[in-house]
Amino acid sequence: MHLPLSEMYNEPDDRNVLDRMRQGVIGQPLDRPEGALKVSGQATYAAEWRIDGCVEGVLVLAEIAQGQVTAIDRDAALARDGVLAVIADPAMTRRSAQGMAAKAPQQDAAKVEYFGQPVALVVARTFEQARDAAVALRVDYADAAEPVPFDPHAPDVKVEAPSSSKPVEGGDLDQAMRDAAFSVDVEYDTPGHASAAMEPHATIAQWQGDSLILHGSYQMLAYNVKEIADCLGISPDKVRIIAPYVGGGFGSKLGITHEAVAAALAARELGRPVRVVMSRQQVFQTVMRRSETRQRVRLAADAGGRLIGLGHEALVSNLPGEKFAEPVTQATEFLYGGENRLLKVEVARISRLTAGSVRAPGEAVGMQVLEAAMDELAEKIGIDPIELRKRNLPATVPVQGTPYSSRMLTQALEQGAQAFGWSARQDRPCQTRDGDWWVGMGVASAARVNMMVPAQARVTLRADGSALVETDQTDIGTGSYAILGQIAGEMLGLPMARVDVKLGDSALPPGAGSGGSFGAISTGSAVLYACEEIRKRLAKILGCAAEELVLKDGTASHGDAAPRPLRDVLGGEDLTTTGKIKPGKTAKAFSQASYGAFFAEVGVHAFTGEVRVRRMTGVFGFGRVLNAKTARSQCLGGMVWGIGSALTEELAFDTRDGHLVNHDLAEYHVPVHADVPAIEVILLEERDAAASPLQAKGVGELGICGAAGAIANAVYNACGVRVRSFPLTLDKIVPSLPDPFAQTL
Repeated sequence: MHLPLSEMYNEPDDRNVLDRMRQGVIGQPLDRPEGALKVSGQATYAAEWRIDGCVEGVLVLAEIAQGQVTAIDRDAALARDGVLAVIADPAMTRRSAQGMAAKAPQQDAAKVEYFGQPVALVVARTFEQARDAAVALRVDYADAAEPVPFDPHAPDVKVEAPSSSKPVEGGDLDQAMRDAAFSVDVEYDTPGHASAAMEPHATIAQWQGDSLILHGSYQMLAYNVKEIADCLGISPDKVRIIAPYVGGGFGSKLGITHEAVAAALAARELGRPVRVVMSRQQVFQTVMRRSETRQRVRLAADAGGRLIGLGHEALVSNLPGEKFAEPVTQATEFLYGGENRLLKVEVARISRLTAGSVRAPGEAVGMQVLEAAMDELAEKIGIDPIELRKRNLPATVPVQGTPYSSRMLTQALEQGAQAFGWSARQDRPCQTRDGDWWVGMGVASAARVNMMVPAQARVTLRADGSALVETDQTDIGTGSYAILGQIAGEMLGLPMARVDVKLGDSALPPGAGSGGSFGAISTGSAVLYACEEIRKRLAKILGCAAEELVLKDGTASHGDAAPRPLRDVLGGEDLTTTGKIKPGKTAKAFSQASYGAFFAEVGVHAFTGEVRVRRMTGVFGFGRVLNAKTARSQCLGGMVWGIGSALTEELAFDTRDGHLVNHDLAEYHVPVHADVPAIEVILLEERDAAASPLQAKGVGELGICGAAGAIANAVYNACGVRVRSFPLTLDKIVPSLPDPFAQTL
């Protein structure tokens, strides 16, 4: 089947173009081409650009949770050595700045909605001068006229349905629960999470006339350009963002944050470049969080262990007026059967920093709870947890009836069970003891929605027989440089040393950006389309059909003709084209998701309740594997986060004033080396033509979706303690531990 190259992806592309190429680089576990630069310190990150005349800015954060800034005493700060400016709403300062009124944020920017919200920027010649003046800056406040609760479970909190999602309802869930041979009705809590990317948020702003250049750490440049332009009241074509290397994001850098706007305002006011780098504490306090959740799961099964009803309801939180709501039930909608169902998310309006997308929004916390509840049901039925899951995979999406584009869940469960040694698992808790440790195993399914977004990429086959790929697509540590180069190398028959990839500059064609696991398949498909067009032009030069053209190791041939070096075929001319793709009818015609399974073995200390993950296996199917090394790295990293989500990670807010208590990596406990065992990652190759022309799906977030559930299930299997509040810290386990002197029960 030959499809014309269309910008809209309206029909599954089952040509499997990449499988017919000859270079043999696609899918291989190749190193990242920029890896040596990163590990040797030569890659330039946002705060590291050397720009003449650059001065330093430090944000000042609100010391109240709600209210109004009534005055900012700039005089004392400006009297300090090296201080150049205090940037704030002029109506809220005791000394106005010339010409600033037209450039400052609007009056409502002086409203404080959460503790730690930025209210001003101090700029000085050195960072130390700016930091000290920022600490000393006096800000006066007035209390909020109508305060908002800090606790999402407060009796007076306003709860409403989000505009971003609608309930899914079918049949009569209450009746199904009454009719069920076996049922579960449980409530779980998950805490808020921080993205905690390695590189703090940072921006250097520089004006050239009326045009702005930002060196920053952002994930989606085409979108970010529009955001900053809107904030400053200028045209997007007056903004250029440069971000070739981003030290992690996990969603926190999807949008422009405070330091970028502040740096741009200050640079325009002072007429010189300004650098603003958030401290780790400021990142925690001001950049979006994952919402905490309270989830109710109801499962109703018949005598044969098949679901006849499924309910998943969640309460999340956000600031008043914010549209985002953690899509907790996103995977529940398509994962298991049960024709009688109710899936619903509600939002509590509270005074905490903005909730937004953190790695795998929705599935990261929804899946771990659903998978724990599935194990509770399996125990009631007396069935193996894997068999329960396999028995409840529907033919089409319940209620909607949408067909699946592909689904590797059964294969993942079966192959994972064999590789992990699941057959050695004890059916009942407290059956295995290793010294002072109860030992148990747990399993969970993995699922993450697949998305394509609009993307463009320019590919040039240069006269010397090398290639250049250009797009503003970012690389946040996920391997964009490698993957896009491999696609071009495979399509154009070039070794990787002959392919250059230029990313992270908004002056280049707009890629998908990095987020939602959509970067590789979206921008990668644009690269594929551009290369197909170049292949057509080469075929025309050689007088053959594009399907007959063979490109390998920098040569071109067809039929019985001898291979010719590409530089000879090109005759001194470059071939350049821009590939484009947008989601089309396939996005709605099929339920598209990546699937997998997690297996965990844990030890629970019989006396202290300490939990140690002893080993983990993850098996994942996400279409074509574009690079086995970077894909494995993404899955492994997600599983490490799953360990943190299960056992240690938790944003702690003081419900008296809403301030974040643990706002650094000393108190927000991410897993360290001692917490992480040897992790096995198994990749399942498949082809999903509905997902993308690459037959690939997203993988960046899949590795976290359900991982914490497998660990929670293993804890129960080890010691018989079912904790329904994550993380599973020892204080929650100790009160219910069995007799520590018993070897088995």
